[in-house]
Amino acid sequence: MTLSWLSIARLGLVQMALGAIVVLTTSTLNRLMVVELGLLAILPGALVALHYGIQITRPNWGFLSDTGGKRTRWIVGGMVALALGGLLAAWGVVLLDGRFALGLAVSVLAYALIGLGVGASGTSLLALLATATAPHRRAAAATITWLMMIAGIAVTAGVVGTLLDPYSPALLMRIVAIVCGAAVVLSVVATWGIESRVVARAEPAPMPFREGLAEIWAEPKARAFTIFVFLSMTAYFMQELILEPYAGLVFAFTPGQSTQLSGAQNGGVFVGMLLVGIAATGLRLGALRDWVIAGCVGSALSLLAIAALGQTGLALLVPATVALGFFNGMFAVAAIGSMMALASEGRASREGTRMGLWGAAQAIAAGFGGLVGAACVDLLRGLIADAPAFGLVFAGEACIFIAAALMAARIMDGTRAMPRSLVPGE
Repeated sequence: MTLSWLSIARLGLVQMALGAIVVLTTSTLNRLMVVELGLLAILPGALVALHYGIQITRPNWGFLSDTGGKRTRWIVGGMVALALGGLLAAWGVVLLDGRFALGLAVSVLAYALIGLGVGASGTSLLALLATATAPHRRAAAATITWLMMIAGIAVTAGVVGTLLDPYSPALLMRIVAIVCGAAVVLSVVATWGIESRVVARAEPAPMPFREGLAEIWAEPKARAFTIFVFLSMTAYFMQELILEPYAGLVFAFTPGQSTQLSGAQNGGVFVGMLLVGIAATGLRLGALRDWVIAGCVGSALSLLAIAALGQTGLALLVPATVALGFFNGMFAVAAIGSMMALASEGRASREGTRMGLWGAAQAIAAGFGGLVGAACVDLLRGLIADAPAFGLVFAGEACIFIAAALMAARIMDGTRAMPRSLVPGE
């Protein structure tokens, strides 16, 4: 028995809960450190890079769930670690204002827990979807679960942005505690009994982790796709740590307003993902490669528009940010669809290890991109005004998106329509 549509939607609730916590730790808390506390952007950049760097363990989590089964325990356990990390991260921000050393220590611990939690929960969830979903439902499953994650991010950012003004440390702690507690409860309810009712493909024969990873890396398509994921996700995440500080420093947005801006961006991501899900999966229009290229090019143009705004472009900031989210969503869901298809290619029953390898490439790129973006902003702000400093970094990110589009044109299949069975390689 494979996953039903209801079970797929329930697993999507876990992605929603995961996104709700992560958006607070990588956007709202980051903005508070840079604008309200006046810290260099490199500090939250380093903390978020730690969170992503620890996700290099994703192949280990995927391998463990491949060989040990019982993916649900890794999903729920990871969510508990993520929630604890989110709560500690908020406390760390409060402590940084007055007790810097203690706040920094708490923050380092918090973001380490966030990285472990996302790695364990997210990778095991995707591996369960890849092994227990019928082939003709795989593309739709990827679309549904990731749309639900983006919806969780957008709704959480919008609601929290409304509730966070006027900002106070006590209000921040109360809001984060509610979000983290609700995420854990939702994840337990969502996964309860699902895995026991499905028959996934057989578990692989025991193999040392390094040998299993080397086997996957030797597959040409898996290796090329890993490089593409790293390049494209570097571009995708470069603005993550600087967009809200940009809104606060250049346009004088309050913490609530900048959090709502992040919510608007992720609302655009949701619409972009929905469009590709309907057009490519339902109507079978275009190949995944076409959607990936369009998303990358559109993201580049949106970033160039944001870079050109300056202090006089307040009225266009939100529309340009929504457009960036829209094209990011187009690119992301098409890339995820390719990932889900390629996960089942090569040696059977190594889906978790493949998903882990690509998840690790994404995590490294996210940490690297975010850290480089923050460091470049700090460096440029010391030389020129805030608006052009941020603008130059956004323009650099646009160039990387163009490079990712060119690579996608070379390595991805250009078949006109996307078969419902998701032909490997698309």
